[in-house]
Amino acid sequence: MYGGASVGLMGTLADTVLQTGGEVVGVIPTALVDREIAHRGLTCLHVVDTMHGRKSKMAELADAFVALPGGIGTLEEFFEVWTWGQLGIHQKPYGLLNVDGYYTPLIEFLDHAHRAGFIRAAQRDRVAVASDANALLDALTASSG
Repeated sequence: MYGGASVGLMGTLADTVLQTGGEVVGVIPTALVDREIAHRGLTCLHVVDTMHGRKSKMAELADAFVALPGGIGTLEEFFEVWTWGQLGIHQKPYGLLNVDGYYTPLIEFLDHAHRAGFIRAAQRDRVAVASDANALLDALTASSG
């Protein structure tokens, strides 16, 4: 499950999953259907009204949340999922796939924020981190109890 575009890293990943027989679900807001070039070959493409609707639908459908290396939208979505977990809106696991150390500076900042007293240990510990996809999936599975 992802944002539903046919371009960029996630579009390439979606194509690869589809080519190997996997299923891919996309969720994209109407305003971005043309701008992000909605992927028309997905197993299922949900078109929603707003960005908030996109995040809500993705959260509803997901079993867990993984942030691959990405930009500001990826970070915003990850932090919202983390916040929703802290608030008890969901109990689903979430984590960062730290490919080639991409998220290392962010992880260091999160640890700094914990040491400074702005992130409680229980919340910091809920963020699974691994540089290997299988290890991250194992960590997410273990934390979903």
